[in-house]
Amino acid sequence: MAEEKKEPEKVNPAKSAKVDSGVKVPEKFKKLVEEIEHLSVLDLAELVKILEKKFGVSATPQVVAAPVAPTAVPAAAAEEKTVFNVVLTTVGEKKIEVIKTVRDVTGKGLKDSKDLVDAAASGPQVVKENVKKEEAEEIKKKFEAAGAKVELK
Repeated sequence: MAEEKKEPEKVNPAKSAKVDSGVKVPEKFKKLVEEIEHLSVLDLAELVKILEKKFGVSATPQVVAAPVAPTAVPAAAAEEKTVFNVVLTTVGEKKIEVIKTVRDVTGKGLKDSKDLVDAAASGPQVVKENVKKEEAEEIKKKFEAAGAKVELK
C-alpha cells in the first residue's frame, strides 16, 4: 500500500481578494496576502518576530489610559463616597476580641480570622470590601469597641 501525500490546499485566487474578515485586499498586496495565507502558524509567529525586530515595533496591543479631565469642583463639593473598604490597621491589646469581631463581620472561620489579625500586626489588612457607608461605620464601631483601629478607604 502506498501512502498518499496530501498537498496543502491551494487558495482560489478569486477568493483571495477578500480575507476571511471581509476586508478587501488592494491589488498591490494580493500576492503578499496569498503567500502569508500559505504559511503555518509557527512560520507566521517567526515572521512577526522578525518584523518586530526589523522595524522596532511590537505586535502586542497597547493599553493607554484615557486622560482624566481636571475638575473645577473643590474636593469638599465633590460627590461623597458611598462604598468603602474596611481596613484593619492596628490590633490593640484585646487580640481575641478583635479575632471575634473579624469572625462576626466576615463570617470567616477561626483560623482565617486569626491569620488576618496576625497579618495586621505587620501591615494593614482589608477586612471587608465594597461596604456601604452605614455598614462600614457600624463595623468600625465594633472594631473600636474591641480595641482595634480601622480605616475606611
